[in-house]
Amino acid sequence: MSGNEVMISAGVAERVPPTERPLSRVGRQPIPLPSGVTAEVFYGGITVTGPRGSVTQKYHPEVNVRVAADEIIVERLTERKFHHSLHGLTRSLISNAVVGVTDGYSRTLELMGVGYRVQQNGNGITLSVGYSHTVDVFPEEGLTMEVEGNNRVHVSGVDKQKVGQLAAKVRRVRPPNAYKEKGIRYQGEVLRLKPGKAAARRAV
Repeated sequence: MSGNEVMISAGVAERVPPTERPLSRVGRQPIPLPSGVTAEVFYGGITVTGPRGSVTQKYHPEVNVRVAADEIIVERLTERKFHHSLHGLTRSLISNAVVGVTDGYSRTLELMGVGYRVQQNGNGITLSVGYSHTVDVFPEEGLTMEVEGNNRVHVSGVDKQKVGQLAAKVRRVRPPNAYKEKGIRYQGEVLRLKPGKAAARRAV
């Protein structure tokens, strides 16, 4: 048996050395363009326009992007690992842009705590979260903020990255407290609350 051959026993999976593991094939998948969505490629970027708006996504110039019929195709220049990683990343970013102009993105935040509340302030919001003053947060162009009740905020837009950044900015105003159920959290976020010293002593 040569040094390059691998003996496989029954019920044992073949172990592939780390340097020979296949890389992601996400980049090879064409990105379908839904009806009403157009794409225009320029050097180092692409502009995707759809029913909800327009998104311009830049990418590394060592990746080739072209529009063919009703799909976007991303191609890598070589088989080097660097180009493999750019391939999948670029494909994911452009796919996010297509989804954004078609369906849009949204993040919901919830306020926890007695007396914590949020109010609509024009196109932005005003937060009362235990400080001696209120905190105003306003979205940039292309994003919207909508208040539901007095303890829930919906952040929406066509750009996934900008929606996530604005939602993170709101959460940073008063992050969830590790010992008390107070703060601002993402909807569905699982928090690991600590019992505190007094509760820990009682549990012993």
